[in-house]
Amino acid sequence: MNKFPKYIAAGLLGTVAMTIIMVILPNLGMPEIFPWELLSEAIGVSLVIGWVAHFMAGILFGLGYGFIFAHNIHIRNLWFKGVAYGILANIVAYLGMSLITTSFEILLLITFVPYIILGVVIAKIIGKNNQLYGF
Repeated sequence: MNKFPKYIAAGLLGTVAMTIIMVILPNLGMPEIFPWELLSEAIGVSLVIGWVAHFMAGILFGLGYGFIFAHNIHIRNLWFKGVAYGILANIVAYLGMSLITTSFEILLLITFVPYIILGVVIAKIIGKNNQLYGF
């Protein structure tokens, strides 16, 4: 069975969940920092392209989990595995953004919870070693 569509779906659904959290956080007193805006401003393109890049990154995170992380990181509990992947994804996103802009030192802390949500959703959809587990 081809797992590629499942990995893409996991990345998209994880990105949707993360995006909802990122939109809610400013209403809870957190600074307003949206990756799609940072991406579009940093590379000088429209906001639509920023959104597309944001969701493409989510797809890449889903593929990364499915092809690499799920097989090589031996954490039995999917919740913990998702949290670990979310932390890794947050660091990778931070390092990636540091290549194109320097105006977001606090971004790593502000996006910590949304990226954990991303990691948990991806882990729960893809499962342990790519076995299908639901929520």
